[in-house]
Amino acid sequence: MMTLMMLVPPALVLAAATLGFARPGHLGRGALRAIEGLVIGALASALLAAGLLIASGPGTSPLMGASEIGLSVRLDAVSAVMLLLVGFVGWVVVRFAGTYLDGEAWQGRFMAWLCATLASVMLLVVAGNLVLLAAAWIGIGIGLRRLLLFYPDRPAAQRAARKQLVFARAGDVMLVAAALILAIAYGTTDIGTIIAAARAGGGGDAAHGAALLLAVAALFKSAQFPTHGWLTEVMEAPTPVSALLHAGVINAGGFLLIRFADVMLLSPAALAGLVMIGGFTALFAGMVMLTQPAVKTSLAWSTIAQMGFMIMQCGLALFPLALLHLVAHSLYKAHAFLSSGGAIERIATFRRPGIVDIPGPAAVARAFVVALLIYGLIGGAIGFLGQSPQALALGAILIFGIAYLLAQGLAEAAPAALTRRLAVLATVASLGYFALHVVANWLIEGSVPQPPAPGPLEWVLIALTVVSFGLVAVAQAMFPLWAYHPAAAGLRAHFSNGLYVNAMTDRLLGGWALRSTSSSNPRVSA
Repeated sequence: MMTLMMLVPPALVLAAATLGFARPGHLGRGALRAIEGLVIGALASALLAAGLLIASGPGTSPLMGASEIGLSVRLDAVSAVMLLLVGFVGWVVVRFAGTYLDGEAWQGRFMAWLCATLASVMLLVVAGNLVLLAAAWIGIGIGLRRLLLFYPDRPAAQRAARKQLVFARAGDVMLVAAALILAIAYGTTDIGTIIAAARAGGGGDAAHGAALLLAVAALFKSAQFPTHGWLTEVMEAPTPVSALLHAGVINAGGFLLIRFADVMLLSPAALAGLVMIGGFTALFAGMVMLTQPAVKTSLAWSTIAQMGFMIMQCGLALFPLALLHLVAHSLYKAHAFLSSGGAIERIATFRRPGIVDIPGPAAVARAFVVALLIYGLIGGAIGFLGQSPQALALGAILIFGIAYLLAQGLAEAAPAALTRRLAVLATVASLGYFALHVVANWLIEGSVPQPPAPGPLEWVLIALTVVSFGLVAVAQAMFPLWAYHPAAAGLRAHFSNGLYVNAMTDRLLGGWALRSTSSSNPRVSA
């Protein structure tokens, strides 16, 4: 029964895709309601599966431990959370797309590939063996490419799809190679058996090699530097594609690392690479995001930065927090993309008071000292709740964002009310961080491993991460002091172009050689 329950959500969404393929043109209201009804049924089935896990899962806490079901489907806290997330976001996107694509000549085909991609993501998160996992992984790339080429005569869409194809196929090769190595090393394709053996320390050098390949596959799928360019060009596709991509598909890389967390822990080199590449991507994309004039392009760079931060969390072995990050980011980014059309109107009617005063170096220094003091006092008062050094370092990085705001409250001309309000914000943020970390650990306890005690390499990476993010936060807090310097203006121009990394990728892949169609074509000029 539980095996069928886990297979029902992707089966229902595949049925919705079949309706779209059967009527590739304009869909009537009845067909749209039928498609949405099937997706709602998938979400309801995911809720029922989570309920069954709570009722039958081992341990005393809800969603604790893992229940292996058959040879092809796996139900544990990670798959239950991800299935619920994908089902909910998928329903929202499908409902939005039904109205957004009304009047399009190939509305049915779009809905079909949208549901097919969504079903592939669902199969990925419930896969219990390596064969189904790899098939779903490849299916996601195929479906996404078809969605990116919904307007096939747009040169920009062709470039984006071409780059996505190259990096997706590279990621597919890495994942298939990793799956073969894991199957040979552990003598099985069953993911549960592999995880249990890896947790016991088995696998040897083969597991180390598989972990490196899994890391590279996740980096490709999550659009990490320098393979991120295609993600910034998907705006040529309809908005529902952007919402599904940024809120669901892009999470596949993070899910892969979380699913095979025990294997990843066997390779310190792979984790170190994730920390360095993910951390750099987060800082790089975060700075580029601030220079983008278009709402959706800024959101795309935001996704790259958020995925970089999530990859860094996996590299620090903070897998529960990485899963929490995936859920929070997906919900936020789906809303951000689907509501992006009204951004200009909201900005026109919104009145901001602006910066009360520009904080000087002394105010910035006081802000960081106060923020870290608040964080340390709260953490010390509750005994840091047994948190690992990696988690404490991550909390310090997050509090740097509050220090940036607190610096404005400590400026000379800032009113006392603003200072108090921002101090309360820093306190609430610290409490929220510890509370969410405890909830995340409790929610998926037993499904993923806890961070191991850091060795010399890990300590170096932790220090490098905290210092790097701290320096960027200080530079951001002091940005108003040098924003209008001629050197800053030139630097802003370079960052607005992403340091030209995407242009170099286009040259390497021959993207500039794509022939554009006539500008008189309404589908090109739209």
